[in-house]
Amino acid sequence: MKALLPRIEIALSQIRHNARMLSELYGQKGISLMGVSKAILGEPAIAEAMIQGGVKFIADSRLENLQKMKKAGISTQFVLLRTALSQAESVILNVDISLNTELETIEELSYYAKIHNKIHEIILMVELGDLREGILPGDLSQFIKKTLALSHIKIIGIGCNLACYGGIKPDNQNMGELSKLADSIEKEFQIKLEIISGGNSANYEWYESTQKVGRINNLRLGESILLGCETVKGKAIPGLYTSAFKLIAEAIESKEKPSLPFGEICRDAFGNVPTFCDRGIRRRVIIALGRQDVLISGLRPSKDWEILGSSSDHVVLDSNNYDLKVGSEVKFNLDYGGLLAAMTSPFIQKQFIGCSESDRASSLTRRRREGISYVCK
Repeated sequence: MKALLPRIEIALSQIRHNARMLSELYGQKGISLMGVSKAILGEPAIAEAMIQGGVKFIADSRLENLQKMKKAGISTQFVLLRTALSQAESVILNVDISLNTELETIEELSYYAKIHNKIHEIILMVELGDLREGILPGDLSQFIKKTLALSHIKIIGIGCNLACYGGIKPDNQNMGELSKLADSIEKEFQIKLEIISGGNSANYEWYESTQKVGRINNLRLGESILLGCETVKGKAIPGLYTSAFKLIAEAIESKEKPSLPFGEICRDAFGNVPTFCDRGIRRRVIIALGRQDVLISGLRPSKDWEILGSSSDHVVLDSNNYDLKVGSEVKFNLDYGGLLAAMTSPFIQKQFIGCSESDRASSLTRRRREGISYVCK
């Protein structure tokens, strides 16, 4: 059978291993994990690998991804990371727990929960400095008081988000503040908070260095599970696989050409005026992949090749004078941004490699149920 190009090769066994190692690591101090599936477009096979590795929840920012995983038969608690007022009824029907910061949205959730005879569980996100989502600590008490008056809402925890928008890293100070807030809320309102979610893949460095985690008993991990690294410094976590995903594309031109364009330079296809360095005659390779498919800055060539630039449908490489043949496969590792874009592209096929017998059986069942086109080899 002809190889699919371009494609992402996905090693489920490596994702399962990473999830297991991280579940065991954080579990030593009583911290459970949510496996975050937004970077993989809610791919059921990957969510299942996370669960097999020990994650207790699957979390996603997009309701559509959660619906896809439920339809595929994934059995777990589903968490919505970003709750929109306009989707309130669908949230009630499809989600077990949602993260919230706006009273109006929670009131809408309660309204639809009452209609559908459900009690909806929520985690309140607290602003601890990163300035993305979160209720300011000084407003939290009044916010909770009003939320507790809603008949079909149950507050089961609080959480925070760091190292995303503002780049503020988790440390003993902000983790300690979240723990203190949990204690004060329980004391003031006589409720039990089951989940204190301290952050994401950026929490690894804090976790390894701290003696006590306080009340923190949950983290929301995507990149650490999928790509095996922490996100404060982008370092690999010992014992984890960092190449569970490989992007493979086809070389469609391979020629020796000048490194300096000739003619008058104007704006490129994206409105930028490019600059170039004259490096003489070089072998330049074009691959059938472009900005419409992937975040180019998120590509890491697996050989000593340099990405010179890209357009909508082409990536231009300097092959370091390696004579790459037309039709050859060119492999890339991906960072988180590259993975996010590539998994979302409809033009990039998904292929699972190194599958176990249970993976193959699950793959076949989902293909029959959903009519999807991925392959498990």
